[in-house]
Amino acid sequence: MTDPGGRASRHASCVALGGHGVLILGESGSGKSDLALRLIDQPGRGIGEDVLTARLVADDQVMLEVRDGRLIARPAPVLAGLLEVRGVGIVRVDHLDSDVVDLVVDLLPVEKIERLPEADDCRMVVNGIGLPRVAVDPRSASAPARVRCAL
Repeated sequence: MTDPGGRASRHASCVALGGHGVLILGESGSGKSDLALRLIDQPGRGIGEDVLTARLVADDQVMLEVRDGRLIARPAPVLAGLLEVRGVGIVRVDHLDSDVVDLVVDLLPVEKIERLPEADDCRMVVNGIGLPRVAVDPRSASAPARVRCAL
């Protein structure tokens, strides 16, 4: 739900990855929290030279706000620093209070992902802000690397 000030709450996860905010969207149970955990747990290069590490911004409910033409993500206050780890429970992790969203990761089953997407499929508008988008199958072992490649 978005208010007139461009603020909204979204069922999503968000991590800061190598200095870039990554908003992870998907259906309930699609693996948003799991992908966030894998990005936090497994530093990697993707296809770049630099190793990228991740920190949690928000899990389950991401508060989004447009500020100076940029999309800002932050955790819902009651959920700040909490990450759902399926089979373990809710765990406390190091987190950031907010980050600018630079990439949207759209979790989809592999059969719904274009092998060579058109340019229009590589953008998404969130709260009126156009952002780069990548579709990722969260069950894929390479999912964290694909996110890093998209950055």
